[in-house]
Amino acid sequence: MAILAVVSFLVAACSPRPPSATTSAPSGRSADPITIGYSSWAGWWPWAIAAEKELFTNNGVAVQMKWFDGYVESMETMASGQIDCNSQTLNDTISFLPGANGGQVVVLVNDNSTGNDQIIVDASITSIQDLKGKTVVIEEGVVDDFLLSLALRDNGMTRDDLVIKGLPTAQAAAAFVAGKADAVGAFPPFTGTAGKRDGAHVLVDSSSYPGAIPDLLVCNADLIAQHPEAVQAIVDTWWDVRAFMDTNPEEAEAIMATRAGISPDEYQQYKDGTTLFSLEDNLEAFSEGATMKSMPYATKVMADFMVKTGFIPEKPDMGNLFDDRFIKASAQ
Repeated sequence: MAILAVVSFLVAACSPRPPSATTSAPSGRSADPITIGYSSWAGWWPWAIAAEKELFTNNGVAVQMKWFDGYVESMETMASGQIDCNSQTLNDTISFLPGANGGQVVVLVNDNSTGNDQIIVDASITSIQDLKGKTVVIEEGVVDDFLLSLALRDNGMTRDDLVIKGLPTAQAAAAFVAGKADAVGAFPPFTGTAGKRDGAHVLVDSSSYPGAIPDLLVCNADLIAQHPEAVQAIVDTWWDVRAFMDTNPEEAEAIMATRAGISPDEYQQYKDGTTLFSLEDNLEAFSEGATMKSMPYATKVMADFMVKTGFIPEKPDMGNLFDDRFIKASAQ
């Protein structure tokens, strides 16, 4: 089957609209701000700090951070060319290639999911094999469906062994709590919702698959070709965000919690499940290698797996998927 998310707009529950940062544009670029999409994932919440504290200003780039209540909607908006950059996982980026405006290009790794993507089940399920014939609610064709498929593969099963019901993640978590399904795939803050069901527990999470779910900033190739200095300024701003988080942890966490619609105390439970990448981690991720820590290697493994499991009909052209010059410049 082709990825289901490409053909349907999935809208999750509403949350407060974010502040936007619009600052002076770099020399040679019009005053129209670059629009960056982001949605509810712990590794992308820090972008709210850039908007709230106007950190793009120091790097001379005009940016509007656009919040999407639905992750799939953000990717569809990016693929259709309505925004300049977006926050999305590597496997989902592969699914949406090539995309409009020259195609999608990875310029930054924000983090790796190391436990926050989860398959949560009711008390009666204690193994992957117990899922056979059970109803699983999940946002089909995207990141937690990918996690589920990896776990099924490793246990000699496929999605055909389950009853899959596709719902946006917020609705899927609510349906699970209401007893309408036996299992759910979710990420923060919806893992917290799913955990409210009596007996609910995590069956498998992304910590079992190191490197399988890197979370990225992806920009269109036309923007990169026409305004590389603006893309560099955006990447540099991310490191300013990270510095602000280090020097002002309480304020940073309050901003991120507000953006996520959770309390600062709730934010704490999601910190360990997302490993924010350093510059050194980024340099390694963009380099050629023979493990999942290398994105060029991981991309080949993922694409083969995604074709085999029916997430995509065929491997797309991935020859121009990565551009490491901005990370290398930040590291100088």
